[in-house]
Amino acid sequence: MSSKPVLLSLVISICSLCSYSQDKSPVKYGNVSEKDFATTIYPIDSNANAVFIADIGRTEIEGNSKFGFSLVYKHYSRVHILNKNGFEAANVSLSLYKSGSNEEELDRVRGITYNLENGKLVETKLETKSSVFTDKMNKQWIVKKFTMPNVKEGSIIEYEYTIKSDFLFNLQPWNFQGEYPRLWSEYNVSIPEFLRYTFLTRGYKTYDITKKDTRSTSFVVVDNGGTGATERYQFNANVDDYRWVIKQVPALKEENYTSTLRNHLARIEFQLAERRPPLSYHSYLESWPKVAQKMLDDEDFGQKLSRDNGWMNDEMNAVTLGASTKEEKARRIFAYVRGNFTCTDQSALYASQPLKNVYKSRNGSVAEINLLLTAMLRHEGVPASPVMLSTRSHGVSYELYPLMSQYNYVVVKAELDNRTVFLDASVPLLGFGRLPVRCYNGHAREISNEATALYFESDTLKEVKTTSVFVINDDKGNIVGSINQVPGYYESLRLRERIREKGKEELVKDIKKSFGPDATISNLMVDSLEKYDEVLGLKYEFDLLEEKQDIIYFNPMLGETFKENPFKSAERSYPVEMPYGYDLTYNLQMEVPVGYEVDELPKSMVVKMNENGDGVFEYRVSQSGNGISFRSRVRMERAYFLPEEYEMLREFFNLVVSKQAEQIVFKKKK
Repeated sequence: MSSKPVLLSLVISICSLCSYSQDKSPVKYGNVSEKDFATTIYPIDSNANAVFIADIGRTEIEGNSKFGFSLVYKHYSRVHILNKNGFEAANVSLSLYKSGSNEEELDRVRGITYNLENGKLVETKLETKSSVFTDKMNKQWIVKKFTMPNVKEGSIIEYEYTIKSDFLFNLQPWNFQGEYPRLWSEYNVSIPEFLRYTFLTRGYKTYDITKKDTRSTSFVVVDNGGTGATERYQFNANVDDYRWVIKQVPALKEENYTSTLRNHLARIEFQLAERRPPLSYHSYLESWPKVAQKMLDDEDFGQKLSRDNGWMNDEMNAVTLGASTKEEKARRIFAYVRGNFTCTDQSALYASQPLKNVYKSRNGSVAEINLLLTAMLRHEGVPASPVMLSTRSHGVSYELYPLMSQYNYVVVKAELDNRTVFLDASVPLLGFGRLPVRCYNGHAREISNEATALYFESDTLKEVKTTSVFVINDDKGNIVGSINQVPGYYESLRLRERIREKGKEELVKDIKKSFGPDATISNLMVDSLEKYDEVLGLKYEFDLLEEKQDIIYFNPMLGETFKENPFKSAERSYPVEMPYGYDLTYNLQMEVPVGYEVDELPKSMVVKMNENGDGVFEYRVSQSGNGISFRSRVRMERAYFLPEEYEMLREFFNLVVSKQAEQIVFKKKK
């Protein structure tokens, strides 16, 4: 099981919801007056660029004319735009689902922008016919967009719209929190007794109001029949009305080391679980093995793997010629796919074209490229299965039930002669048996008969980097030196990508920036550049051309310091999610500059972040005759830290930054 605290909670039954308050929504559409402009700074966030005065949603289920039921979702927002940096809040983007010829419908859009001009309220209405635009994202999603008119600093905008959907599985989620503060965030959902949904909650905010009422209502469905005769059916059923309100919700701002804010927003989501009498009974929540089997039978997933794929024969014979073991075959096939196919979409779960087309065009999504890799491995007798996961930027997946919308990426599990490896051929320079950092996001699922749960945890990754520096005096008395550096694997990957894109010259410029304007960098050598399974080796020489002063201040870290604390905020309400742990070791041996003596050496110290040694900082410096030895080491044994550990983490890095900024002081001999 995953070691991370689960960020999602599943609420199967909410019958115990209690009503804590009868508070009503604070605003009504069209009811804006001059006094609403009086507040220009809100106590919830004095630096806010915009503030949602109210954000209110409601979803109801109604009978339709297609002999079924529809979701009717209504959304209202009122926003105070405080300055030009808040203009983005006037842009509204709505995702609508489609399947075949059936798609969700945006209806009844209206909006008003209010401005206070010369003490009078001026209204500008949204012209919906000319202001709503449509973008097609893919075959399943379209986006409707509109921008509120005449927005200025100080404007108040309000808008509302309705979305009608025949897809009962797509009950709209609700974000109680976002990039702007919300004074009032409310969601109402009415669910009839013949449907059951599971509720998924995220985030760390608690509800100010939770309420559930039950009532009886009449439902009408119409069957057009297709023959001209229309039949109308009516029946009564109980409906549960749920209401959730959170007041004074602060903006959730992205901090360093955050995989995605989506994991931490106060949010509620829904999954259709059952259809009940008086409708025919059906359960929608299936086990992982059943869902995996459906994916294996799916034309856009597993069917592409189970075919003979005889068209691969000639190419695979050439690729694997002379390979005798499963590992040799797997390495050659992986290198072939990685080196010859271009990934056109790094977020995809299904293939949208036949694998033969992918093969011919040499282009495909991450799903298509890695399904092709799976098929090629199987063709050559290497047991392989696709693995679906959610990348870090997409959010943590919930492992108890198969909620397919939570997955967006496919990699490959391959069984070699004596070990299991995971492969991703969509990343051009990634090594065999490696996955990109974005895949290390907890729960994943092998799509096979067993549907095995897998876990890719960032805590299992560690970047080990070593830097060795030698500083001497040349025959002119200048300070010169050389550096040998071995970066960690993922830093090596980034450097390979940068060198391929920009060339070594840009890397030299970057190194020079870290040394300062008075240094020269020469003779850069990069080892193992084409050996993608290995880390790089960097070697270069430098010359510090600083003008000789009576006192020289010398930082022994030479640009390899933590220049600032990555944890700037005084507090943090959600976890720290580093991509990996690390072990950074820096060693320096140097001669005291000619004509100088040591005036001041920093003090040595070793500090543990906590009793477990989850973080350790070592700083040692000593002098022996004309030589100085220096060592700095920062180790982080974990990548994931809870909010209550944040202060400890922040103070630890305050110390590291402060100490690594200290300098050796040399003074001229008298």
